[in-house]
This record gives sequence, C-alpha cells and structure tokens, in this order.
Amino acid sequence: MSRFSVLCGFMMALFTLTSCNSGKGNFTEDELSIINGTDSIMRVLTIDRPDDLAVLRAQSADLSTEALSSEAYSTLSSLMIATVTHPSQDGVGIAGPQVGLNRRVVAVQRFDKEGEPFEVYGNIRIVERHGEKEPGAEGCLSVPDRRGDVERWQDIEIEYDAVFSAGKVTVQPVRERIQGFTAVIFQHETDHLDGVLYIDRL
Repeated sequence: MSRFSVLCGFMMALFTLTSCNSGKGNFTEDELSIINGTDSIMRVLTIDRPDDLAVLRAQSADLSTEALSSEAYSTLSSLMIATVTHPSQDGVGIAGPQVGLNRRVVAVQRFDKEGEPFEVYGNIRIVERHGEKEPGAEGCLSVPDRRGDVERWQDIEIEYDAVFSAGKVTVQPVRERIQGFTAVIFQHETDHLDGVLYIDRL
C-alpha cells in the first residue's frame, strides 16, 4: 500500500469520524410532515406494531441551534405536551421517538417545581449519577397495559441545549441537578433516545 493510499484512508476516516460526531441537524422533510400534519395530539408509537418498534429501538440525533430556534420546534414542544397530558395518555413524560421523531427531545413533568409544569428539553443527556439506585414502579405509553419495578438513580445531572417552558423556547446550554421522582422520569425518557425501553431493565 502506497503512502498516498494510507494518507487518503486516514483522511477519509477522519472525515467520517468528524461527520458522525458533529451530528446536529435540522428537521427532515418527513419530520416536518409529522409535526405540521398534527392538529391537536400526536400518535404515540407502541411496541405492538413492527414499524413503530423500529423507531422506538433506533438511536436519536441532536438538533441544530437553528432547528431548536425554529417554529417547528416550538410546535413540536407544544404537541408533545398536549399529547402526554391528553386524557387518553395521562403520562408524566414522553420522548421524541414515541411520537415518531428520532431526536433527542423529551417532555417531562417537573414535580420538583412549583405548579409541577411540563417542560421540553432539546439535545438532552444525563451526564452524572449520584448515590445508589432505588426500585420503583414504572409504565410506558409505548408499552400498553404493563408495569414493572425498575432501579433508577434518585440524584442525577443533566445537560441540554434548549428548554420549552410556559410557551417559550430558550436556547442556551444548561447543566442542572435533578433529584427524586423527577430524576426517575428523566432517566426513563432519555432511555428512549438510546432505543432502550423500561422493560429492558426489568
């Protein structure tokens, strides 16, 4: 193999690694169709349908700053909250894959805040876990008619690039420490972003 071939191979590998790690993109046309094609609440994907399961098991990608600042993101955030709070669902959290978008977006009810509001977090990750795990009962909108005990940390730290709260999006990197039941919800929902369901942890 020539030195030129080795150099070309190295450059291609570097380009691929850089492309994979940059990972932040705008909404696709298919994603915009899902967002803009919904009037009130979104369809919640379930493990009972093979096509849904493929989405639920896929890895989710980050959104660009442009996408997080867009009207589409605000609309998606409102729709996710409307969906999870609808009487047909009545949940405490929902993730992007559950409404058909493999994006790192979750809606979580903040039981640790006054008024227990729902907020939506873009490009979210759990970055630290503290203390010991404790068991607790969980269910999932995407796994109908089942419940089980899952061990979760009660004290975590999260990072995110945007938050939708009280009808407004704020785009800026934030690191936050979360404790108690709200921390459990964040763990459940961010698992969805990595294709993990709570039943995998039983």
